[in-house]
Amino acid sequence: MSVPGSVAAWDTAGAVLLTLWAAAMWAAVGILAIADRGTERPWLRRISTGVIVLGVLGQLGHFQEHVAQAAYWVAHPASEAWMTPWGDSLARGMGQVDPTKPPLGMEILHVTGNFIFLAGLVGIALITRQLSHHTNSHKWAKTGVWMQSIHGAEHIALTLSVAFGATRAIGLSTWFGVIDPGPALTTYRVWWHFVANLLGTAILATSLYHFWKEKRTLPQQEEAGRLDATDVRHATSPA
Repeated sequence: MSVPGSVAAWDTAGAVLLTLWAAAMWAAVGILAIADRGTERPWLRRISTGVIVLGVLGQLGHFQEHVAQAAYWVAHPASEAWMTPWGDSLARGMGQVDPTKPPLGMEILHVTGNFIFLAGLVGIALITRQLSHHTNSHKWAKTGVWMQSIHGAEHIALTLSVAFGATRAIGLSTWFGVIDPGPALTTYRVWWHFVANLLGTAILATSLYHFWKEKRTLPQQEEAGRLDATDVRHATSPA
């Protein structure tokens, strides 16, 4: 049995694996960005699929944390913000960076989760660009990248403020530290992040939906266009 406040080996392992997951996601995005300028290769398509799958899985896990927090708030609006047992475990593992700052682990956990999601959206934007710059899937993916970049910057501010010794996390979701700790701050922050993740997840789902449709229809449209062009050349060529 672990001592309350101690960090178990499982907590450490989870934190390390999540960090490696984030690094692998951005490494894959980097490979895609470089390869996007050259000749497409089959193994890059597999990496593209992996980026999408990992990004979707990461955001599903991240979003469920905020759904659980919002549901707990509905039942206990005057209580402190709640985290799922696995979220709490990962936060303890991340918190080993500086045990003297208890909130730091939770902030590092959320900034890591947000950047896994951002990597997935960037990967989707690169993949959908292969179809066309003007597809709905690419437009939605780019919208998601911009929105998630802003959300990521918010989490960077929250994390750095705690890391540098602020008595409370400073960011838009804490109204820059003006709101005193208590039910008001908890309510504002829980619902701010819930709405932000709800919008981000909806944008992700919309982009993937359009990608699924366009991947099937665009090749057919391009083939039809080539056939029409051939017919025109044959009709206008001298007999």
